[in-house]
Formats: sequence, structure tokens, C-alpha cells
Amino acid sequence: MQRTDLLIIGGGAAGLAAAVLAGQRYPGRRILLLEKAPRVGKKLLATGNGTCNLSHRGASVKDYHGGGLKTVETVLADFPPEAATAFFRSVGVETVIREDDRIYPLCVSAAAVLDCLRLAAASVAELRCDCAVTALSGGDKSNSNIIEVLEIACDECPVGGYEVTNACRGCLAHRCEDVCKFGALTFDKDHVAHIDKSKCKECGACAKVCPFTAIVSRKRPCQNACKVKAISMNENNEAKIDNSKCIQCGACVYQCPFGAITDKSFIIDAIEILKNGNRFIEGGNKVFAVVAPSISSQFSYAKLGQVITGLKELGFHDVVEAALGADIVAMSEARELAEKGILTSSCCPAFVQYIKATFPDLQKYISHNLSPMAALAKYIKENTSNAKVVFIGPCTAKKAEAQLDTVKDYVDAVLTFEELQALFDSRDLDIASLEEGVLDNASYYGRIFARSGGLTDAAAHAMKEQNIDFEIKPVVCDGIEACRVALLKLGKGVLDGNFIEGMACIGGCIGGAGCLTHGEKNKAEVDKYGREALEKNITDAISVLNLK
Repeated sequence: MQRTDLLIIGGGAAGLAAAVLAGQRYPGRRILLLEKAPRVGKKLLATGNGTCNLSHRGASVKDYHGGGLKTVETVLADFPPEAATAFFRSVGVETVIREDDRIYPLCVSAAAVLDCLRLAAASVAELRCDCAVTALSGGDKSNSNIIEVLEIACDECPVGGYEVTNACRGCLAHRCEDVCKFGALTFDKDHVAHIDKSKCKECGACAKVCPFTAIVSRKRPCQNACKVKAISMNENNEAKIDNSKCIQCGACVYQCPFGAITDKSFIIDAIEILKNGNRFIEGGNKVFAVVAPSISSQFSYAKLGQVITGLKELGFHDVVEAALGADIVAMSEARELAEKGILTSSCCPAFVQYIKATFPDLQKYISHNLSPMAALAKYIKENTSNAKVVFIGPCTAKKAEAQLDTVKDYVDAVLTFEELQALFDSRDLDIASLEEGVLDNASYYGRIFARSGGLTDAAAHAMKEQNIDFEIKPVVCDGIEACRVALLKLGKGVLDGNFIEGMACIGGCIGGAGCLTHGEKNKAEVDKYGREALEKNITDAISVLNLK
């Protein structure tokens, strides 16, 4: 199968222009445009009653309506009317400005404009009509990493490194020049420092000694987001990921402003599972949605009960809290900690992978327990015939966890909250108008696993419930940098604690890359959700397990 570098869905004016611009920017790349109609650009023919009003010299945000005005502002800034006229000239369409400042083609013919766009697009891309796209499943199947770079989309971020800002005062000490071992730093006649990029090794020594902090490191958003230093730039200044370092936390996915780094989607797998499941037919597959407790803070425009009803409208047999799996894990992990004396948590797959990749000698301390997702999925599969399990949460690393040999028999697909919203949209489900369903499977302690510190609270309470005489001394790690510090101390035998709760994302799962909302309010929402649990103790929650 021939590789396609860029797929454009829709052969309207925007799609044709995108193909032309992509071809101009990336000569030699394979571009494919798909249009469901028999021919491209049909709507363009009606523009300006056939005369094709191309643009307006005074176009501004105030001329547009709707909720995406921030996007309009960005587009107008990057592609103002003069850029539009230059683009049309590049495809053979000369323009004229009328008295009302509207820009028209000199030929005053929409059909002629369409012909020029179509021919220009066809010269750089393959145009296929009568091709309706019903579903997309992206990702390079040869790449085992859940996180990957779409190279053709990665081109807008400057590669900065260390730079001298206008805060440089031209001081006489020249400490930055003195400390540079590579001769990369010099001063001009005005005593202003300059960095020779061909000599600079990005060591940062100059920035550390500058008394005015006038030398700064400007990294790409993805590099700043990646705390395990798995991202670098290739020879084309495109981001590349070192799979041996990547923990698949998705921080780079969330921070990339162009969507050039993405996590593989298993939404098609979930759709197929739902299509093959039937909760109304005896013997049919029963598809369970296992939802992460952070769901309580995600769909802010609807009530949680309405989200539960929406999931059942999608075809799920039942909706179960992953927090119930957290209750199971809390009880078991508390016993394991008391037995071993020192432990690192196993609930966050990105944290577990970080230990394996960066601190392999500390693997012996990782809890043997499955994560709450896997533990509950295992219970469902072992106690319900013909069960299928789809986990829904904020975490991209869960997609990688579901591929592990120890988990893949229990979890059939993983979706993020963003992908769940896409499923609701695909069915035109207005969940805010639905009746409220009920979700009440777990305890308060299982539900607060979603935020940093929740696992520690649950483990301590589980010890009390099981009458375990052991003093837990937790080290709560909020983000991968805090995890690194704790693990370094553990490796050197100077850790002031016996239980490391590791969460790769800031704030815990509520800060996951697949969240719909982000912010401190999420923690408050999770705690509120926890307090609403009918079962206040972990033992009480586990004792009522009934998922038939």
C-alpha cells in the first residue's frame, strides 16, 4: 500500500486551497484529497451569484459570527486579504478590488476560479471524488509507540535553543563569555552578547551566570512538555520521539499547538465492539464501559447521570466506575506494602514505564498489582460471560497499558474523554437533554484515586480497615519531575518514606492529556464526587460486587 503523507477530507474551496498550499510547501510529498460528491468545488460555483467574491480588503473578526472567533482571528493574522490575493495569483487568478473593497477575480467567473484551483490542486495532489469518509483510524501500525509525530504537520515552531534577549545590558564582567567553553559567545561593538548557533552546545552555562537573566532557553512546546527528554528535532526540524525514553503520558500531545503530535486512536475498535454487542439478545456480547473517576469533572455542560445515560445510548450494556477497581487495588496494595516494607505504586502506567526505562534497578519495588482499570476489567471478564470492556478516561498511557501481555486479555479498547465526546457527536446525542442515569459502584477512597494524593489516602485507610499494624510514610509525587526526585532518593537509600505514589501528570489523572477540561477546579470536583459515594468504606464497596 502506498504511503500518503497528507490526507485532506473535503474538496471544497478550502480543501483545494489546502492541497495547493501543502504542495507548494512540501514538494514531493504524496497528498490525497477525498470528496464525497461527484466533483470538487460545487459550492464555489454559487459564490457571489457566480461571480466569485474571493475576499474583502477590510476583513476582520467582527465580520464573522459563531463561537470560534479566536480561530478566525488567528487565520486572518496568518492569511490576511493581501495573502489571499497573492495565493490566487499563484494559481492563475488575477484579482480586482471594487469600490466596496470586495475582492473579485478579474474574469468575474466562479467557474474559471474553480478550474484554476482544481488544476493547481491536481498538479500536486491526487483528487478522488465519490469517496465518502465514514471513519478514520490513524497511526503508523509499524510504530509500537502510542504517541507519534505527524511529520507533515510539524513545521511552525522555531528551533530556538539559548538566545540573548534585549535584557542584555552589555555588562563589563562578560561572565557569559568567560564560562562558555566552546567560543560560542561574543560581544559586538555595543557590548551586546551574541550566540553563534554553529558553536553552541546548549549546555546552559551562560544562562546560569548572567546576572540579568538575559539569556534564555526557548524550546518548542513539545520539548518543554516532555520531562523525560524523549523529544528532539530531526534534520528537517521536525520533532522525533525516542521510544526507549517515551513513557506515553501524552504531555506533548496536549501542548502541541498544531496537533502535530498525536496518540493513536482505537475509536474504530470501540465502535466495532459496540456494533457486535447487543444487550437485548441472550448470549450476545455485553459491552461494559469502565469510566475513570475524573469523568466527574469533564462534561461540564451536562450532569454526570446524563453522561451515563448517553453511554448506554451508545450501546453499552452497563457503566462501571474504575474507582471500584481502585478500591480493589487499595486493599491489595496496602497488604503488599506491609509485607515488603517499601513500595512504588502501579496505578499510573506512565510512572511504571518511567521506572522501567530510567530506573531499571528499582523495578523490584513496583507493586505487583494491576492498575484499577485492569483489575476491574479482569473481575468483569471472570464473572460475566461474553463480556467486552472499553475503558474511558483522560490517559493516553492507558492505551499502551492495554497492549501489555498482562492486561490485553481483560481490556478490549481504550478511549479518552475527547474520543467519547466524538462518539456522542457522531450520534448527534445531546446528552444535556437526557434523563439522569445512576453511577454508584465505588467508595469515596476509590473515587479520589483520580487526583494526586488520593491513592495514598486510600492505602492508609485500607490498612485501618484490614487492621494492618504498619506506619505508611508516603511520598506523593505530583508530576514526573517529582517522581524523578523521589526515585533518585530511593535509589541512593535516602528516601524519607516507604511508599511512593507516582503520578506522571500534574494533579494526577485529572491532568491527563485526554481531558476535556483542565484546571485546579477538577480536583475539587473529584473530591465532591468522592463525598457523594454511598459506600464510605472500601470494604463496603468491594462487598457488593455484582456485575452480572
